[in-house]
Amino acid sequence: MHDENPKVSVVIPTYNRAHLICRAIQSVLDQTYQNLEIIVVDDCSTDNTEEIVKDFKDERIRYIQHNENKGASAARNTGIKASQSEYIAFQDSDDEWFSDKLEKQIIAFYNSSPEVGVVYSGFYIVEADKKIYIPNDDHVIQKEENIHSELLKGNFVGTPTVLIKRECFENAKYFNEHIPALEDWDLWIEISKYYHFKYINLPLVYAYSTLNSVNLNQKNMLKAYEIILENYLDEFSKNKKELSKHYFFIAVDLCSNDDLKNGKAYLIKAIKANHLNIGAILRLFIVLFGHKVYFNVRYIYQKMMPKI
Repeated sequence: MHDENPKVSVVIPTYNRAHLICRAIQSVLDQTYQNLEIIVVDDCSTDNTEEIVKDFKDERIRYIQHNENKGASAARNTGIKASQSEYIAFQDSDDEWFSDKLEKQIIAFYNSSPEVGVVYSGFYIVEADKKIYIPNDDHVIQKEENIHSELLKGNFVGTPTVLIKRECFENAKYFNEHIPALEDWDLWIEISKYYHFKYINLPLVYAYSTLNSVNLNQKNMLKAYEIILENYLDEFSKNKKELSKHYFFIAVDLCSNDDLKNGKAYLIKAIKANHLNIGAILRLFIVLFGHKVYFNVRYIYQKMMPKI
């Protein structure tokens, strides 16, 4: 039996976002679905975040403060453990929900089978005056039910879009606090081994791209990518072609950051995983000629193909 009006805990991790968090909190308070609590986890901010949050006179808002900066994953985990609801949602402190987000997701859960542990939606990434819709229909084939294999190709589930059953954390794990980025992708891969996902094909979140976003830190992204591939290597290895693509992506980033030695190692991994990865073969051939040749060829290529 489904509870028609279950309580939802909304976890908002934040760090020095006093100038943005009002919008995020207000978009939750403005939901058409009102049986909720908001747990703001302040990851040891040095600005006036506490004052801003406590200016909201709503008894459903709880404020928790870390005594040291532990990162977004730890903040989300603190919120999950402090929550008291059957369902948990995540809002980023610089993002904004559509007003009917939770209502649509609760209805989706009500009409879904018990195998569904996560309901997520499309969302807009907002960069200046440009909006990009995610997930891209051209790149993501399987968006719901058993999406484990699809997630191994890359992440397309936005954390601020999800509504998730509490039991998913009991049967799987929490956000990985030991990786510097992509912790959401890591968690969805794990949860998708045990639960189905339900997709609402509508944008229900505005995700604003900010300059200090951790996911814009290329080194953090690259390190996290390497860790996730290693942690789930047995599963990634079931599709050698996709594994080769992942290795090639890492190799390109390493080479672009002037780390030709490790880039070469990943190019070799890409070719071993898929002997027909022509891009990896060509790039390895160029890398063998050294730094100067590699960057000269890349410069010429970028001049000829400016959109790539």
